[in-house]
Amino acid sequence: MDIKTLYILVISILLGACSRQQQSTDEQIAANCLDEAEVSGDWHTKYIAYQRQAEMLSQGNPEEALRLMMKALAIYEQHPDDEHNYVILLDYAGTYAAQVAYINEGSYDEALDYVNRAYDIAKHRQMPDMMCQTLTSLANIAWAREDYRQAVNYAREADSLATDDLRPGALQVLARSYLSLNMLDSAETAYRQIEPGTDVHLAYIVQSNLAIIALRRMGATQLEDDIDEAFEQIESFYFKAMEQKDQYYQQSLRQEKENQQLDYRSRLYRRTLLIVIIAAVIILVAVVMALRYRIRMLRQQRAFEQSKLEKANEVVTFLQNFILERTEVMQKLNQSGDALITLKPHEWTEIERTLNAIDSNRFARIRELYPNMQEDDIRLCILTRLGISNRAIGNIYCITISAVQHRKLKLKKDVFGESNPDVTLEQILKRIES
Repeated sequence: MDIKTLYILVISILLGACSRQQQSTDEQIAANCLDEAEVSGDWHTKYIAYQRQAEMLSQGNPEEALRLMMKALAIYEQHPDDEHNYVILLDYAGTYAAQVAYINEGSYDEALDYVNRAYDIAKHRQMPDMMCQTLTSLANIAWAREDYRQAVNYAREADSLATDDLRPGALQVLARSYLSLNMLDSAETAYRQIEPGTDVHLAYIVQSNLAIIALRRMGATQLEDDIDEAFEQIESFYFKAMEQKDQYYQQSLRQEKENQQLDYRSRLYRRTLLIVIIAAVIILVAVVMALRYRIRMLRQQRAFEQSKLEKANEVVTFLQNFILERTEVMQKLNQSGDALITLKPHEWTEIERTLNAIDSNRFARIRELYPNMQEDDIRLCILTRLGISNRAIGNIYCITISAVQHRKLKLKKDVFGESNPDVTLEQILKRIES
């Protein structure tokens, strides 16, 4: 196996490891962003989702990444919030525009416009981290334009502002620019200052470039050309794989989006049905409670009216008895003992007229309903209505108590047609209304 084949194999393994390591993470981030953008109506969530999708597509499809980033910028500019986010969006847009210009061998003016705007805002707002990031982007663009001196100047300034997490990026472009200027010692110093940590891809970049520096020092230009050619082939394979992954991923996203929409509709239908059921139960409970309250109020109202009626009847009864007791006839009928009681015709007329006055013409109604009744029978009814005892009635008619009971029974059966022995004459008279 020659050294060229060996380098190609090693680089393929390294790139494959990097690609596999990032694939699941990128897909998860993009899926989450897509879900957030579809479900949420929040503009902040939407532009962040476009930004992250652009990051995920930047390696394989920079043109699509630039289009998505421009959509994110358009949303942000309609709803500006934190200028830190604005600087990030502009810097990303400039980076993707530079990638498109590099691939298509076009102008870098659009990329420079985005990044310079980002740098001006960061400098004006005194954002050291954003100044470092935008200076690194300007250094990369200058390197792509083969203005290596300018790239070194930008990279040095970025390195002076860099924090630990931003320094590797600034050192990479600084070392690459030194290498392009054939300043091997400076390039090696910059590469050795980079600490890849667990980043396999960054470690590959550092070690491969240190190998190139060593080959240049040995004057092995042909071997370096072979390595460069191998790098170009590997990168070509890598980006084609990224494009295929993007195509597959876009198809997977569409399918996942459809599944999510179906699942969302299903959950929405279930939730709507649950809400309808709960609302129906609440309405039913409310109706039942209203009916129970209404029934309770009606019962209370009836009880109140019944109480009022009973009190009214008590008052009426009291007044009736008061009136009757004040009449001379009643005083005469209420005599105690077994003395014979004799009522004259005008006294009978007086007591009947009094009863008609307080009983709504009850006896006038009896005379109308039963025109064939004997006068003695009417007087017996009057005495019964007055509550006169059977003994007193016997003293009036000069008959025994049993004879009085017999006359009442005969009157109840023959005149009023009542054969039920449990129904008294008093009850029959109370049923007769004027």
